[in-house]
Amino acid sequence: MLKNICSVHINLLKSATGLQQQVRTTFVLKRKYEPLLHKTNEKPRRMRAKHFIYELVEDTLVKKRPNMEVVLKTFVEGVGDKGDVVSLKPHYVYNNLLLPGLATYKTPENIAKYSKTEEEKSAVQHSSAYAKRTVNMLQSIVLAVVMNKDEPWVLEPWHIKASLRKAGFHCNEECITLPKERIEGPDLMKENKEFCCTITINKLEKALLKCRIHHWSTDPSERLPYVLEHWKLPSEPLLDVSSPDSSE
Repeated sequence: MLKNICSVHINLLKSATGLQQQVRTTFVLKRKYEPLLHKTNEKPRRMRAKHFIYELVEDTLVKKRPNMEVVLKTFVEGVGDKGDVVSLKPHYVYNNLLLPGLATYKTPENIAKYSKTEEEKSAVQHSSAYAKRTVNMLQSIVLAVVMNKDEPWVLEPWHIKASLRKAGFHCNEECITLPKERIEGPDLMKENKEFCCTITINKLEKALLKCRIHHWSTDPSERLPYVLEHWKLPSEPLLDVSSPDSSE
């Protein structure tokens, strides 16, 4: 019985040794104290303990790897379009571009193979690598449009521009398309009600932006109570969504 147990342990150890992998690391060192030179044709001087003290010059294990250049086979959001040569970190390239088959290694043959044809150049689908990401970000938020509670107003594109700037987006007024129906106030019946406007990016992509009216007064006693995380609460539509002219 003991012989069988010993033989099993030996076999397990033999199989485990085959799974070990060598770690290839290189450390560049230099002596802290240089040994003295010896005369020609004489026996070298015996080195002391201090001569075996080394200082680390470079550890290749933690050395930053250079970027890798690849050719994109198709449009990749946030990276580039088909045929573009991009330079990115090796870890990102392997996991997000090479393994999914979205890119290939940079060679003259691959550059010529995946370059855009004249038809593909004329049919522009994306204005830039980051335009689609911007559309997704705009469509994922609910914009708070703060309007005056005391003075009359009519909603204009510059109101949306100012609200976007506070939310971290910079947009020109000519890129903002408001609903055709006139929105004016102050009107507390429109408080926290939702409407949509269209944001045009680079004259190509369009994002549907959700907005909500919030009234604000300079008099602290006239201000409405603050609603925590109001964008998570359900809201009624401000305009008649059944009307074809309510928005574009």
